[in-house]
Amino acid sequence: MGLLGLRIFEACGSNIADLGEAHGHRVLRVRGKGGKVVLVPLPTAVARAIERAVDERTAGPLLRNIHGGRMDRHAATRRLKHLAHIAGIRMPRMHPHMLRHTFVTTMLDAGVSLRDVQIAARHADPRTTMRYDRARKNLDRHPNYILAAYMASGT
Repeated sequence: MGLLGLRIFEACGSNIADLGEAHGHRVLRVRGKGGKVVLVPLPTAVARAIERAVDERTAGPLLRNIHGGRMDRHAATRRLKHLAHIAGIRMPRMHPHMLRHTFVTTMLDAGVSLRDVQIAARHADPRTTMRYDRARKNLDRHPNYILAAYMASGT
């Protein structure tokens, strides 16, 4: 979830049949808000983790609960809390949306354009993405510096 920026219902609702390839990339077909379907490319580490989770299964949900059925958001939250505890991460109120929040803020901190982050997060309104931008008050990255450097380069 964290490396794909999935909402909890998107992750829990994904099926093995949603895995595929497009334009030379491994992808996951995700049904998001409003029933919109998008293809999300899978970084190599994520594709490998999914392959281990799927194992030899050819159908059914990607994420399963301890009984083998589809994992719901409550089971996913419990699993996340358990994994965080094992990893020594002590945070009150650990929840799956923290992974999505980290996905967006880390991309913005890395300098990915607001528009590209908006697309990756599947936010309909750029203002939603802007709420995650912790560095928007950081003058070191102000566009005036980019413009001045561009103008000074003579290009």
